[in-house]
Amino acid sequence: MHQTLPGNPMRRAAVVPPKAAAWGRYAVVGVLLLGQAAVIWLWWHNTPSLTPSLADQFTAIGRLTGLSGAYLILVQLLLMSRLRWLDHTIGAQDLSSWHRDLGALTVLMLTAHTLFITLGYADRRGPIAETWALLREYPDVLMAYVGLILFLGIGVISIRAIRTRLAYETWYYLHLYVYLGLGLGFAHQFADGQEFAASLPARVFWSILHVAVIAALLHGRVWAPLRLNLTHRLRVTHVVREGPGVVSVYVSGRRLAELNARPGQFFRWRFLTRDGWWQAHPFSLSAAPDATTMRITVKALGDHTADLRRLRPGIGVLAEGPYGTFTADRRHHDDVLLIAGGIGIAPIRALLDDLPFGRAVVLYRARRPKDLVLKGELDAIAAQTGTRVVYLPGGANRQALSARGLASLVPDAGRRDVYVCGPPGMVESVLGSLRKLKVPKRQIHVDPFQI
Repeated sequence: MHQTLPGNPMRRAAVVPPKAAAWGRYAVVGVLLLGQAAVIWLWWHNTPSLTPSLADQFTAIGRLTGLSGAYLILVQLLLMSRLRWLDHTIGAQDLSSWHRDLGALTVLMLTAHTLFITLGYADRRGPIAETWALLREYPDVLMAYVGLILFLGIGVISIRAIRTRLAYETWYYLHLYVYLGLGLGFAHQFADGQEFAASLPARVFWSILHVAVIAALLHGRVWAPLRLNLTHRLRVTHVVREGPGVVSVYVSGRRLAELNARPGQFFRWRFLTRDGWWQAHPFSLSAAPDATTMRITVKALGDHTADLRRLRPGIGVLAEGPYGTFTADRRHHDDVLLIAGGIGIAPIRALLDDLPFGRAVVLYRARRPKDLVLKGELDAIAAQTGTRVVYLPGGANRQALSARGLASLVPDAGRRDVYVCGPPGMVESVLGSLRKLKVPKRQIHVDPFQI
């Protein structure tokens, strides 16, 4: 008798035409570049054609970098606003990458603004004396300096080597200071910015940009989650131990089909316990959801995840989502290769509920045989659908995900879409192997495992 599987789907995902997915991305990038062009025009319109002195040139550069830095802050906030349509268009992984890369550019622009403006004004009394004068005589400049320090601090804690040493909650709540920095910078721009001092249209345009971004943040981070949780009333149904330190949490609710959640997507979950109600963490679905139930499978990697094994039936749940484009409808081919490491099997297992029968190969790497969680379900899927599942536990299989190992296990990997989820080190190694095998980049899909 075959095992009854959670989340057994009624249909299989169709392939999204590549051009349809790409056009939305191009549109978003185009709008953001158009906004940057408008910022440059504001600067150019208020800059003399000739800048006779070096001090004037420094000042002009300082104004341009200041406007660009302020605009990039708004872009950063928009990228992280959690708007569903933006996530669906760009993808959680790319949104996170863009946010990280633009963050470094934003800090660079704001620092350059401070440096060049100070040099431009310091032609008579020197940079140090001029800095002190600006701080003493212009209260809005003092606020701007405080905002710069906040952004520099956020930039420092976002460096990977530092971020990995911080608790997720610490990193998250320190990031909230970006809103204070935004407010301080906005006051400084209107009080001291040459572009806004005598131009009502410029002030209106700049205000509209800020209001639009704030509205996006309120919708994505407040209104949409509030509506979701009032509508669906999520509760923990039960918790099942899947392996050493690994549990599956089953969550029930009303009208869950209306969420349109896809296998491979994730939610941000907040379990309403005494110690956990204030923490929201991203966990992927580990089976296709149905009209009444969703499931996540989590490994204990810290205090919060370890506490999940003690959840009791009936505990309330607040969720945000679904997010992510690690979904079957983003593939270009029916044939797929799914590569999982450790607890990264969770979204890979869910994807199997949304793929054509017999067209998938699963490679599952784990440290020890007992760490192969959800193995019973994977075996049942293999028996029912013809999916090929290859288990790679222990040191003897260490090279199985190298380019040579992949070519041996899956000779036609270059003609498949490849989905990869696992620890960062494993993912980077697999991506290197796929590049050596010349698998087209558009056929590679990586789960945002650490968002």
